[in-house]
Amino acid sequence: MHLCFSTELTTCMCILTRSLTSESSMTRSPSRRLRSWLSTLHGDGDKRAQRDQRKGWMVTIHDLSGSPVAAASMVTPFVPSPGSGRVSRANPGAWLILQPTGAGASSWKPWARLEAWRERGPVDALGYRLELVFDSGPVECAVPIAQSSISAKRGGQFVIDPATFPEASAGAAWPFAGGFVMGSTVEGEGKASRPTVQVGVQHVACMGDVAVFIALSAAVDLCMDACKLFSHKLRKELCQDQDD
Repeated sequence: MHLCFSTELTTCMCILTRSLTSESSMTRSPSRRLRSWLSTLHGDGDKRAQRDQRKGWMVTIHDLSGSPVAAASMVTPFVPSPGSGRVSRANPGAWLILQPTGAGASSWKPWARLEAWRERGPVDALGYRLELVFDSGPVECAVPIAQSSISAKRGGQFVIDPATFPEASAGAAWPFAGGFVMGSTVEGEGKASRPTVQVGVQHVACMGDVAVFIALSAAVDLCMDACKLFSHKLRKELCQDQDD
């Protein structure tokens, strides 16, 4: 059984921010790599986006009481490879998908890391790779759970499912119980975004479980914009800090 949620990305854009507050923290000392990722959430106070990179985007999901229950934060800028005007697979941009720690409204812990790039080849596509992130003190562990591509023109489906992930099919450890985990629709470049998110009911125990998948689907959808060719302009709501 799957739970289905439909949301307009324009709703998410209303809660798009450029950085977390300086009070963001971890419940315990994170590994060096996670500290590096999380330090990018604070930034240096410069919120002006540069024309040669796309950075600082963030989506926060709130419950009905207004409390944040999940977030997606761009921690590695999306920059064009030299001479190409596109984000390359060799230098992808990245998001952290975050869950609240419960220690405060601005205290987060990483749940997953999403990388994305613009594929080269006969099919113009958005390439992506998703890893679950586990912090074990001085050692950080990342488990791949999805990797594929989505047509930049037609859009498609983002899916977490061992049946569609070659490494899981080959017998690699799968961190979820059961089969299908989640799926969301992704519109093609330049089209209105109204993602529909499906989540396997066995993976939902509380509102936070649903929220983290919605934050992930929003990040995937925004990757279509972040990986847009740099010769093309972004949507108005995504370049509000840029000079005309």
